[in-house]
Amino acid sequence: MTKECLTRSHEETRELARQFATTLQRGDIVALIGKLGAGKTEFTRGIADVFNVEAEITSPTFSLLNIYVGSVRGRPVEIYHFDWYRLNDAEELYNIGFEEYLYGEGISVIEWADRFPELLPKHARRVSIENVGETDRRIVIEGGLPIARAASFWQ
Repeated sequence: MTKECLTRSHEETRELARQFATTLQRGDIVALIGKLGAGKTEFTRGIADVFNVEAEITSPTFSLLNIYVGSVRGRPVEIYHFDWYRLNDAEELYNIGFEEYLYGEGISVIEWADRFPELLPKHARRVSIENVGETDRRIVIEGGLPIARAASFWQ
């Protein structure tokens, strides 16, 4: 399933991400693809909103990974926020044990996921963000979860 949307502001991009995040479950992987300044971190902020993350969401460009703790219905949820922009090779990811996060109980959000597409599982949900104006963004979301599966997470 593919969904294409046009957002006209940072807040609309964040709201679309909030709607998208309601379909996420533990173990899901979100691959964010887009050029510098496209809105990948803003989209991540919208996801974090749904999971009640109180920390400020910043791009982990230099640290490679930020871990945020939120909650859903009183149950803790971790969001693993990766940024693959500065990586030269996949070995750097293996050195931080990225597979433990990617296949763990949290939700993985990966900025610049297109840098190492071979490391993404087939079930990763791809979100492409493209600048089409000063604040306008064309966002294409590939991959969907059945509503029944998503609903079980929220109960």
